Amino acid sequence: MDESTPWLDAEQQALWQDLLTVVIALPTALDRQLQRDAGISNFEYSVLARLSMADEETMRLSELARVCNSTLPRLSKLMDRFETRAWIVRRIDPGDGRYTLATLTGEGRQKVVDSAPGHVEQVRRLVFDPLTPAQRRHLGVALSGIAETVRREALIGKLQVAP
Repeated sequence: MDESTPWLDAEQQALWQDLLTVVIALPTALDRQLQRDAGISNFEYSVLARLSMADEETMRLSELARVCNSTLPRLSKLMDRFETRAWIVRRIDPGDGRYTLATLTGEGRQKVVDSAPGHVEQVRRLVFDPLTPAQRRHLGVALSGIAETVRREALIGKLQVAP
């Protein structure tokens, strides 16, 4: 081992391993439940849910990709599938023709409504029920700090990509 590398101590290593378990296994558990109960993935549910919470259930695809941690090509393929299922409609943004808007349809809204109870139950069971209210508050503060650092790093990475 390289002696100049500041290795994680035992406490940090244990915390890191627990975080890896959550980061890797939680999405899989959420996917399993949503696939079984609603026939959609956690990512698909996340996109539908974000649209359902947006003003007029409409968002620019670029913003939707950003808030769902997706690339535009991946989101565009999903939008194709959602349009086929009549869950969304796409149109050019009348305020700026360089952008495309996605709007949730009645069928898409119903998919969110039908999928939400099982998903929320799974999230509560896996994430919130094991914690006390104080632990939830502390976790919120800790995750907010980590998320801000990761978002900043992601932004820097995007800015440093060569054209």
